[in-house]
Amino acid sequence: MSEPVILYEVVDHVAVITLNNPSRRQALSSEVLAALKERLSLIERDPAIKVVVLRSEGPVFSSGHDLREMVGSDEESYTCIFAECTDVMEAVRLLPQPVIAQVQGLATAAGCQLVATCDLAVASEDAGFCTPGVQIGLFCSTPAVALSRAVSSKHAMEMLLTGIPISASTALDWGLVNRVVPASQLEGTVMDLARHIARASSYTLGIGKQAFYRQLQVDRPVAYEIAQKTMVENLLAEDAKEGITAFLEKREPQWQS
Repeated sequence: MSEPVILYEVVDHVAVITLNNPSRRQALSSEVLAALKERLSLIERDPAIKVVVLRSEGPVFSSGHDLREMVGSDEESYTCIFAECTDVMEAVRLLPQPVIAQVQGLATAAGCQLVATCDLAVASEDAGFCTPGVQIGLFCSTPAVALSRAVSSKHAMEMLLTGIPISASTALDWGLVNRVVPASQLEGTVMDLARHIARASSYTLGIGKQAFYRQLQVDRPVAYEIAQKTMVENLLAEDAKEGITAFLEKREPQWQS
């Protein structure tokens, strides 16, 4: 019986999704994308989960799309592949729970797109990032959507036009990742960060994440309108009332979510 393409466990309200196909360099095949989409849909509806960690085993975080699916097919098949990938990336962005990428190796093309899509990313010192499609005649146009929203347009275009990998330290300087740590500390650092975030109210995390991405898409006056309405809605929620009261009373809050 074949191994599942993704592994899953929940630790301290943190859902850990592990890409589990090292022999294919953790390629985001149609099978993997379908499994990720299904798992994210289940997580979205699970009130016990507060944070999600995306990780993989082996020397590669993800090599991107499975190139075997990119050869000798037709327009409809190609359209389905990219639509499926977009669905997964949008599921990560729209998930109420924050998602942290734990990057231990090379993240290439759609693998780099996945890192850029996650809310936070922590990388080991030996990780690398690249969008090398241009070198094989297939510009990384869909990875560019997430990449260009994570780093400056000049940095994104350098990666997209050259396909040259950047180091973890460069990714940190450019804003693609939040932290870079020794490989031996990667898992511990990610889980500490996830547990810290998980101490907050699920409701507050969800409403805040949603508002953050909504306001990014509009100009400043409209962004303030969105943020203001969100603050009011948030203040009327029971968890905000409890959190403020607990702070004033110098005690730990007891969240409803």
